Amino acid sequence: MCDSHTLEDTIEYQLRSGLSRREFGALTLGAGLTSMMVPLARGDELAVTESDVDIRTPDGTADAYFVYPSKGAHAAVLVWPDIFGLRPAFRQMGKRLAGAGYAVLVVNPYYRKQRAPVAPEHADFDDPATRNALMDLRNSLTPATTQTDAMAFVQWLDAQPAVDRRKRMGTSGYCMTGPFTMRTAAALPERIGAGASFHGGGLVTDTPDSPHLLIPKMKARYLIAIAESDDKREPTAKDVLRESFAKAKLPAEIEVYAGTIHGWCPLDAKVYNRDQAEKAWSRMLVLFKSALV
Repeated sequence: MCDSHTLEDTIEYQLRSGLSRREFGALTLGAGLTSMMVPLARGDELAVTESDVDIRTPDGTADAYFVYPSKGAHAAVLVWPDIFGLRPAFRQMGKRLAGAGYAVLVVNPYYRKQRAPVAPEHADFDDPATRNALMDLRNSLTPATTQTDAMAFVQWLDAQPAVDRRKRMGTSGYCMTGPFTMRTAAALPERIGAGASFHGGGLVTDTPDSPHLLIPKMKARYLIAIAESDDKREPTAKDVLRESFAKAKLPAEIEVYAGTIHGWCPLDAKVYNRDQAEKAWSRMLVLFKSALV
């Protein structure tokens, strides 16, 4: 899954790109990627209002980033970040989504252990200390904590004036949080109208709590954007997902994105693939426009 394969996939990317280990090491999270973190603005983006917020849950106080169009009420989207957590890249992505017309909440899933940021400014998964710390945080999360948090976050969003409660809500997740979107959609089927998983890890497993087994409980349309490297590792997962969504009579766009390495969508990722990330982003917007009504 995403966290356990991140290191080997980034090494594969290093070999593909021809970078030396020293050059590749310079591309740490939040550093060496300034040229990639351009605003990616569109001329028709809406003006937005943004703030850091604290949200009470049954397990404590969760810190999050809330951004929404400055005028009116809009469909809401709950964004679960990857293993590195809430950080500038995800704030930027959330702000861009808000500019497209959505009230966006980007959460810190590790709030029980630590407020964001949970990794150093120039964090590198190659570093054993950073990797071990992030894996400890990752391992503190369970299907039960995800359900608890999803319900608390959705309830908080529905209390905000910027959220149009008449419209269904969306959720998106990256790497380790691809499954979080499915658990959210299954826990709140009447509220979640669309889900998007980007290089999600562990969507199909052989355990009784595999996320794909929750599909019959959902009422959400789906986008599942799969990294080519993940598909090579688990070539049957996409087929299981397609069959499961078809049996549940839920529309799902499930695609392997050619030439991508696991983790290619976040703006600050070492393996960021701008062209394919933009394609996946555009497909998410198409999904949200049709489903969040």
